Amino acid sequence: MGLISLSIIVNYSVGNLIFRFNTRGDNVSSYRFLIFGLLFNLTLLSYYKYSLFFVSIANDVFVAEWNLYNVILPIGISFFTLQQIAYLVDVRKNKTSEHNLLQYSLFVVFFPQLIAGPIVHHKQMLPQFLNVETFQPALKNIAIGMSIFIIGLFKKVVLADNLAVNVTPVFNMAEAGSVLSFFQAWTATLAYSLQLYFDFSGYSDMAIGLARIFGIVLPLNFYSPYKATSIIEFWKRWHMTLSRFLRDYVYIPLGGNKKGKTRRHINIMLTMLIGGLWHGAAWTFVAWGALHGFYIIINHLWRIVRGSPDSGWWSVLVSRVFTFILISLAWVLFRAESFDAAIEVYRGLVNISSIFNDKVVGHNNLMAFYFGYYVDIENIKLLLLLVGGVFLLWTLPSTHDIFSKYNHNKIGDDKVEIRKSKQGTFFDNLLCWEPTLLWAVFIAALFIVSFMSLTEVSEFLYFQF
Repeated sequence: MGLISLSIIVNYSVGNLIFRFNTRGDNVSSYRFLIFGLLFNLTLLSYYKYSLFFVSIANDVFVAEWNLYNVILPIGISFFTLQQIAYLVDVRKNKTSEHNLLQYSLFVVFFPQLIAGPIVHHKQMLPQFLNVETFQPALKNIAIGMSIFIIGLFKKVVLADNLAVNVTPVFNMAEAGSVLSFFQAWTATLAYSLQLYFDFSGYSDMAIGLARIFGIVLPLNFYSPYKATSIIEFWKRWHMTLSRFLRDYVYIPLGGNKKGKTRRHINIMLTMLIGGLWHGAAWTFVAWGALHGFYIIINHLWRIVRGSPDSGWWSVLVSRVFTFILISLAWVLFRAESFDAAIEVYRGLVNISSIFNDKVVGHNNLMAFYFGYYVDIENIKLLLLLVGGVFLLWTLPSTHDIFSKYNHNKIGDDKVEIRKSKQGTFFDNLLCWEPTLLWAVFIAALFIVSFMSLTEVSEFLYFQF
C-alpha cells in the first residue's frame, strides 16, 4: 500500500509540473521532469523486479557471493508502472490534461485492472470517471458485465487450471534433467500454449466484465490470437494493450521504421528484448523476446519477398498452423525455469524413437504399429485432444465477437485493428450474446461448472510477470 501510494503521489506531482511547464512553453523544464519521472518509475521497477537478477549477473561476472534479502515483488507493479509512465509521456505530448489527486488515484488503483491489466491510459479512463451517467446503475451493463466475467472465470478455472496438470509435471521433469518422450514434450508444449491463453485472456475478460458492471469500458486485450496467420498479426491480437504500449512508447521513440530497414530491424529487436525482460527477470524471458524479435523481422522480410498474403482457405490454414507452432515453440522458453529445462523439452519434441515401445505384458493401452512395435493409445488420445482444442479455438468466436452487438470495447484503436484482422465464421453470428432466457441459462451453467471447479488454490500465471 505504501509503495503504490508513493508512486501515485510522485507521478501525479511530476505530471502536474510537466503540464504547467508545457502551458508556459518551457519545453526544457517539462522534458527534465519527464526524465525524472521515468527514472523514478524505472528505479522502483528495477529494484523490486530486477535487483536479484542484476546481483546474480554481477556474481557471475565478478565471481562474488553478494546477496539481497527481503526483496519481494509487489503484485501489479509491472502494470501500474507502465500505466504511469504512459501518463507522464502523454502529459508531455499534451495528450491528456491536469486533474486532481483523487481522480488520478482512481485511474491508477481502479481494482478490476490493477493487478494484471489491461494497461489503460489516463485519456481513456478520466472521461468515463467524470461522466455522471457512468455511475448510475444500468441493468444492461450489469447483465453484460456479469456474463463477460463468468466466461472469463470459466476459461480460467475450468480450462486453464485443468490444462496445468499436463504442463507442470513435465516441465518439472525437464528442470530435473529427465529425458522427455515425444508425447510428453508435445503435450506439455501444446497444453501450456492453451493454458497461458485461457489463463490470461480469462483474467482480462473478468477485468473487463467487472469494470462493465460499474459502467466502465476497458480496452480489449485479446482477440483470438491463435487465429493469427503471421507473427505480426499475432502481436496485434495477443496482449493488445502491451503491444500498443511497446509500439507507442518504445518502438516509435527509438525511430520506428523512419530511419531505414536496418534501423527498423534493430528497433524491432530492441523492443522485443525489452518486452521479454518486462515479463520476468531471467535470461529465458530475454531469449523469448529475442526469438519473437527474430520472428517479426523474418516476417517483414518474407512480406517483401512474397507481397500480400494469399487469402485462400488453404493458405490461411497452413499459415495459421505454422504460426501457432512457432509461437508454441517460443512459449517453451517462456515457461521453462532455465535454459537446461528448455533444452530438455526441445529434445523431447524431436525424440521420435520414444514413440515406439516394446510390448509390455499386461499393458492394455498399446496399439500394434508395424513389425511388432507399439504405441501408447492414451498418449495419442491426449495429443489429439489438445490439437482438437486448438482447432476449436480457430472456429469459435472470441468474447469480443460474442458481445459485439453491445460494443463493450470502444477505446483507442482497438476497433480499427479488429476490422483489419477479423475473419468472421458461421459461429460469430450464431453465438452472439442477447439478453434472453436461453443465454441466461447458458451463462448460469458456466458459472455453476466454474464454481464447482473452485476446489483448489490456483494462481493466475500473469500475476508473476
